[in-house]
Formats: sequence, structure tokens, C-alpha cells
Amino acid sequence: MELWVCKTVRIIVYILASWYSRTEKVLKVEDMANAADQAYEKIGQLILKGHFTPGDRLSEEELSRLSGVSRTPVRDALKRLEAEYFVVIRPNQGAEVAIWNARDIEDLFQMRALLEGLAAARAAERHTSENIDILEGCVEKIGHALDQNKTSATDVFLKENKKFHLALVDAAASPRLSASIANLIAPAVVARTARTFSKTDLHRSNDHHRELVEAIKEGDGELAEVIMQTHIRIAARSYRLE
Repeated sequence: MELWVCKTVRIIVYILASWYSRTEKVLKVEDMANAADQAYEKIGQLILKGHFTPGDRLSEEELSRLSGVSRTPVRDALKRLEAEYFVVIRPNQGAEVAIWNARDIEDLFQMRALLEGLAAARAAERHTSENIDILEGCVEKIGHALDQNKTSATDVFLKENKKFHLALVDAAASPRLSASIANLIAPAVVARTARTFSKTDLHRSNDHHRELVEAIKEGDGELAEVIMQTHIRIAARSYRLE
């Protein structure tokens, strides 16, 4: 009997120890992910606000101090920022803030105008009621932030604008088109463009969103394409005038 009890106790202890170990590992992974998110947000904001300028070298030690996290999540954050064209990571040299030349920017906006214009036309043909709900929700949230004259209006615009464009591409129901556009939408360029916008510019951009939704709802692909191309070309002009 005593032997059976001892074996049972050992099994229970083993199970509890294994559970604790797995739980601890999960928590560590979650903590690391949260730290990487924190570093990503902080470093991105520092770049957008001009603390770091194009071509600046990015020290992991300094970024760790500024972000309040260790260097490992900083590295993860830099990889995400590289994928979004905020930074460039060079082997054996480290990271630096990405430099965009005028030709790169011009090509980027022209290709976006063509492909997102096509996506708008396809969305007019293939959208669902759920797609429309998402698009209208983005327009309403941006409009509300602008009408309330909130200091965070640009941040709201950036968040909902990204969601709007992704939802519109999703409404086009074309995986190949979606993949092509994903390679062209550089958050670093979009964010920099939006931060040069005046309140009037933000209102105008959201008016384009609203007009796009109406054209899509009416199934007018030709009009939706023209509106989208105009929308992106005006953004390109604002970027050049910065």
C-alpha cells in the first residue's frame, strides 16, 4: 500500500512539474512577444517623429534603453520594421533607418495606383455585405476622430486607413492581386505621408474613402477605379511636397 501511495505521489509530482514547466515556457513566450510589440511600437514612433532620420545607425543597446525591453525583443522588432521598410538590416553591420529616393517613391505610388485601382474595380463586382460593413466602419471612425478634433486623429487615420485599404483588397476576392499589393504597401511611406497631411487633407482623404464605398456599393467598377487612383496620386503629391 505504501509503495502504491509513493508511486502515485511521484506521478502527481511529475505531472504538476511538467505542467508548471510548460506554463512557464508559454508565459515566457507571451512576455517576449509583448516586449517585441512594445519595442516595435516605440522604435516605429521614434523614426516617424524624426528622433532617428534616414541613414541613422540604430544601436540595439540604445533601442533597448529607449524601449524599456531587452535586446532580444528589440531584434525581433527590427525584423518587423525591416519587412515594413522602416529600417534596413545589413549583415555584420546592424540596422539603419531606411533611405527612400525620389524614384523609388514615384514608382511605388504609381504601381499602387494601378493595382489598387484594379482592386477597387474588382471590389465593385465581388464585394459582400460584410466587406461594406468593414469599409463603412473605417470611414465612420476616421470621420468621428476628425470631427472631434482629437490630437490623436492622425493615429486613428493611420490605423483605420490601413484597415480600409486591406478590406477593399479583400473585397476584390483576388489572392494574386492581394499578394501583389501587399508587396507595394510600405507602412513607413504611408505613415510619413499621412503625418504631412493637414486636417483638410485628412478630411479629403476620408471623403475619397466614402466615395469609394458608394461606388463599390453601386457596382460601378470604373468609377471606383478612378477614385482610388486619384486618391493615391494625391497622397503621392503630398509626399513629394513634404
